[in-house]
Amino acid sequence: MRVFDELQRLERLSEQVEHKVSRLEQENTALKNQLLDYKKKLSDQEEILDDFKNQIKISKIVRNIPVENRASAELKGRIDDYIKEIDKIIAYLSE
Repeated sequence: MRVFDELQRLERLSEQVEHKVSRLEQENTALKNQLLDYKKKLSDQEEILDDFKNQIKISKIVRNIPVENRASAELKGRIDDYIKEIDKIIAYLSE
């Protein structure tokens, strides 16, 4: 009778271990998915940062354009307007 009781105890332990392994595998899968989401968000943020860096470079170039005459001033104004429009488009696409 003791052997039978011991076998039943071992069977229950085995079922508990299987249940725990299954639960841990599910948790592992969920964490892997979460990690992929975070990597995607990080990639998106790095892309946005690169866009801002390019924006800053363009702004510096525009600021350094000498405004000697009216045509240059108009060009500088148009470039500023283009940059603002590009910013709006980037913001819209980021949503």
